[in-house]
Amino acid sequence: MVDVLDLSANARKHSGRGATRALRRDGRVPAIVYGSGEDPQNVDIDIQVLAREVDKGGFENRLVDLDVGGKKVRVLPRDVQIHPVTDVPIHVDFMRLAAGAEVRVNVRAVFINEEDCPGIKRGGLVNVVRHTIEMVCRVEAIPESVECDLTDLEIGDSVHISAVQLPEGVRPVISDRDFTIATIAAPTVVKEEAAEAAAAALAEAESAELEGEEGLE
Repeated sequence: MVDVLDLSANARKHSGRGATRALRRDGRVPAIVYGSGEDPQNVDIDIQVLAREVDKGGFENRLVDLDVGGKKVRVLPRDVQIHPVTDVPIHVDFMRLAAGAEVRVNVRAVFINEEDCPGIKRGGLVNVVRHTIEMVCRVEAIPESVECDLTDLEIGDSVHISAVQLPEGVRPVISDRDFTIATIAAPTVVKEEAAEAAAAALAEAESAELEGEEGLE
C-alpha cells in the first residue's frame, strides 16, 4: 500500500494573480484544500519539498497528511499543475478524505515474469495498451501499482483485467467488459520482413503487368 506522506503547509489569506505570483517568487506553491463538506482552504507549500515528491512519480495516488498550522488533515492530491517550461509545480488541488471513503485513482500497471513468457522468448514485444488503470478503492487501500503476469503468454495473447489479482477493496471503474491491458505483439523484424515481402510481391506484379502491356503493343 501507499505510504502516507507528511507535508507542511501555511494557511494563506490572499488569493488572486498578484498574491500567487508573490508566493512563487518566495519559493512557495499555492494550493487549495477542499471536500468533506467543509469550506475550501487556501494554503501554500515549499516548492523544493513539493517538487521533490512530484518528481518521484505517482504523487496523485499518495495519501498526504497535510499539516496546516499544527492541524493535520488527510488529503489526496487531485490536480497538480506543472509549469510548461520549468517543469516545476505551480498549483495543487488537495481533496480532504474521510475514513472509509472511496476514491477514483489511476493505478500504474507493471508487468512481471517476462522471463517466463514464451512469446517474448520468441522475440515478441509487450505492447502496452493501458499504462494506468482507473480504479475505485477505499482511501486506506490505494495500491501503488497492480501486477500483470506474463507467464505462458504467446505472441498474439493478451492480458485482460480479469487475469489481474486486485487487492481487496479495489475494483476497476470499467466494469462492463474484460478490457485489454497489454498484448504480446509480433517482433518488429517479422513485421518489417512481411512488409518487405508484400512490397516485393507488389513490385513483381506491377512489373509483370507492365511487361504484359508492352507485349500487346
